[in-house]
Amino acid sequence: MHVLLNPLPVYGLAFGTLALALALFLRNHRVTVAALVLVFVGAISAWPVYQYGESAYDRVKSMSDQAGEQWLDEHMARGEKLIWMFYVLAAVSAAGVAATVKWPRTFMPVSLIALALSSATLGMGGYISYAGGHVRHREFRFEPPPPPREEAEHHHGEEQHGTETHEHATEQKSAASAQPEMEHVEHEQMQPKPEEGKTEQERKQLEASRLQLEASQKQLEASRKQLEAAGGASVTPSASASPSPEHQHEQHSPHP
Repeated sequence: MHVLLNPLPVYGLAFGTLALALALFLRNHRVTVAALVLVFVGAISAWPVYQYGESAYDRVKSMSDQAGEQWLDEHMARGEKLIWMFYVLAAVSAAGVAATVKWPRTFMPVSLIALALSSATLGMGGYISYAGGHVRHREFRFEPPPPPREEAEHHHGEEQHGTETHEHATEQKSAASAQPEMEHVEHEQMQPKPEEGKTEQERKQLEASRLQLEASQKQLEASRKQLEAAGGASVTPSASASPSPEHQHEQHSPHP
């Protein structure tokens, strides 16, 4: 439906704008009324085109390549920003038809206002449709695609509401799951860790081993002193009791 209806806002406004110029040239209020009707139809047709384009966005994006996706986002962004101009033109043209029918002499100012607004809106319609023509038609891509837009810039009414609901539910679920996790962490912090207990036990064992080693060293030192004392006492009597070989030689020798 979007592909079928999207020429109407452009071609319809083009014919309506030409008709308004012709009405000003002929100075005929009946031609002005016909031209305003054409402008109204072309402007109001932008509403279903916009709605069907919004509905087809996801499907067309899944069928497009990378450059087509960027052109599609650009096309959507332009339509969202400038769609209001078509609504204003539709309201002005409808009011112009009523004013021209009731007061035929007002067709000149009405035609001038409608012609200026219709021309501007026609230019905006061409600006929007230019990006839309690059989405699926690669033969029209004579320039690099626009920079990619963030996904947050594309808003759908229902999708936005669904996203907010999902985010709210996710936040509640995260808060509910975070509470027992915090309690579990606090419980683990209160309990002594196995590594810390093991380290403390090893430290005590090392301290006991060190004390035993010091005691053994002291015992060895005491034993060494005792051995030294015993060795000194045994050497003195043996030295006085047995004469040396030199002394025995001197006694038996005839020469002093």
